[in-house]
Amino acid sequence: MKAVIRRDKRLVCDEIADLKPAEGQVLVKTLACGICGSDLHALHHMEHMIDLSRRAGAPDNGFDPKADTVFGHEFCAEILDHGPGSSKALKAGARVVSVPVTMHGGGMEALGFSNRLPGGFAEQMLLSEMMLLEVPNGLPTDKAALTEPFAVGAHAVAKARLEPKSVALVVGCGPVGLAVIAALKAKGHGPVIAADFSPRRRAAAEKLGADIVIDPAVENPHERWETLGVPRTRAAQTLMRMMGNPIAQPVVFECVGSPGVVQALIEAAPAGSHIVVAGVCMETDKIEPSIAITKEIELTFVFGYSPEEFAMTLRQLAEGIIDVEGLVTGSVGLDGVAGAFTALGDPEAHVKILVRPNG
Repeated sequence: MKAVIRRDKRLVCDEIADLKPAEGQVLVKTLACGICGSDLHALHHMEHMIDLSRRAGAPDNGFDPKADTVFGHEFCAEILDHGPGSSKALKAGARVVSVPVTMHGGGMEALGFSNRLPGGFAEQMLLSEMMLLEVPNGLPTDKAALTEPFAVGAHAVAKARLEPKSVALVVGCGPVGLAVIAALKAKGHGPVIAADFSPRRRAAAEKLGADIVIDPAVENPHERWETLGVPRTRAAQTLMRMMGNPIAQPVVFECVGSPGVVQALIEAAPAGSHIVVAGVCMETDKIEPSIAITKEIELTFVFGYSPEEFAMTLRQLAEGIIDVEGLVTGSVGLDGVAGAFTALGDPEAHVKILVRPNG
């Protein structure tokens, strides 16, 4: 079968071995698979990514970042066949999504970051039957394929522990920031401020429900805190409380992932802010702890999602609680993946591109 393979830091469309489901597995046809920012980074920096992952204590299944890898972990697929001993609760032809992890050979393979099993940039995949979620009737494939990236936002919001009167600022409205905005509004939180330099991303943030959308080139988003009931200094906050006025909890979601952003937020955010770091900075960075201590800034770093958050996100998409209409701005076959990686380097060109391995 055909797949797009990362080979020698290039993307090549080539033939790979056909798949046969083992016990507990299902063979699926990939219907659509999103291109993630981590895929863009991994194309050229996979070795560094895996080194950092291992240093963080992630399970090591012997993955060789220099060997052939088929990317793709944001997918919707159709069941073709079942392995031996399967319950077959979902029949052939059913559309499914899954947390992108497959039990295989006594271990666990992270689809999209595996040498043994292909991810969604292949015509077919092997998934674990126990982890499948059927796509509810009526939810288009393109929207179902967004379950994985939007579950990331659900997890970030859950970790933020927002209060009813919290004010949230989302810095960066790429895919991660948009997922956070959607999760905030799905939970009924607001006001939500969204800030991004890109007009296209700001438009997407507004569509997903951001209450205030700001171009940082024109206005400093931190100038809005006071108007939303959040004094920026500790002294002003103390005075406000002494006067019997409640203060809305300031929560900032860092969804950029570039060096210097966390420190800039520590300095600019109101005292007592909770900064949730969802952007993945792959470079060494630095902060000034004394400033964060003086302002009593709380830092929380988040990654991924739980199976429950994944399932909840699928339900919210199916029920229209999260409306992702128009966020998929392009689709390509396998022969167009390399070009799509280049196009996604321009935030004005696309929001999300889906790969359709089977046309």
